[in-house]
Amino acid sequence: MKSFLLIGLGRFGRHIAMHLNEQGHQIMAVDENEERVNEILDIVTNAQIGDSTNPEFLKALGVRNFDVCIVAISGDFQSSLETTSLLKELGAQLVVSRAERDVQAKFLLRNGADEILYPEKQLAKWAAYRYGSDHLLDYIELDAKNAIVEVPIPDSWAGKSVGDIDIRKKYNINLLALKHDGVMDANISSYTVLPASGTVLALGEYPSLKRCFHV
Repeated sequence: MKSFLLIGLGRFGRHIAMHLNEQGHQIMAVDENEERVNEILDIVTNAQIGDSTNPEFLKALGVRNFDVCIVAISGDFQSSLETTSLLKELGAQLVVSRAERDVQAKFLLRNGADEILYPEKQLAKWAAYRYGSDHLLDYIELDAKNAIVEVPIPDSWAGKSVGDIDIRKKYNINLLALKHDGVMDANISSYTVLPASGTVLALGEYPSLKRCFHV
């Protein structure tokens, strides 16, 4: 379990809070808007109404004590930038800030952000891959070279074992899990026989995944 300071409770911030709560983490939520704070009280550990660009207010929160500080402010880049800078000045361990454009990301990184959240850009890329292919059901970018994809099990693989297909040697990819009727099975070995239906999660470099699954 980790402790989070979440600043900005718009739509994006609320979704972060919901998922962190589901994972059992401790969350201190902050926003200037009283209504937003009240709406989120049942899914966070604590919440405060306040101005995150006020050094005294942030200092009172004890930002050093949080494992991660997330600046999810949207629509007010000046406040986001000032908050990010203040968090770092006050000794925050890890500052993750939201950016809406490339230029914002550059300024945030220069002024204290350790990492950048870029929801619009990241979702746009996911959507392009997901809906630009007839075979790709899900796509997770790991870095500039590697990704995890979820694709239907190829007809030519049905009834054969992972070892028989020799997937790693032939295609230079690794099978991570099988999924059937919504149930994930990550217990994959060379003896695992692939069913005629369902999907597979595969890890590899983009050219290898494209060549193997024709995505």
